[in-house]
Amino acid sequence: MRSKDRASNAHGGMLTGRGSRRWLVAALLAVLALGCAPRVTPEQLAAARQSRAQKLIESGNESYRIGDYRLAARRYAAAAVVKQDDPAAYFGMGMALSKLGRDEEARTAYARARELARGKQPPAAARDTTPARSP
Repeated sequence: MRSKDRASNAHGGMLTGRGSRRWLVAALLAVLALGCAPRVTPEQLAAARQSRAQKLIESGNESYRIGDYRLAARRYAAAAVVKQDDPAAYFGMGMALSKLGRDEEARTAYARARELARGKQPPAAARDTTPARSP
């Protein structure tokens, strides 16, 4: 350690000379990089999620086609994580789980796919069946 560095450490760790310039340049570059980062709109984010989920579903379809049901189930599950309201991901997961003999999990996945395909309606037992009052 140079004597200049020892002196700066003795005075509260403040940087002097070349070290302070490097720190300042690094900080400025970080601020500029963050300020110049492209802004992602909610629509772009949704499109990216849809695209990623679709690629995972297609990968799951290919795995299912060649008989690798375990991998297919994982791909469909990953698609369901990326885009939680995609009925195709849950339907594919149901198919793969059924082939693996995991029938109860398959029924749950099929039920979720059906629920999403019907517009996210809650099950009939959970719906309020009392007639609406007229004003």
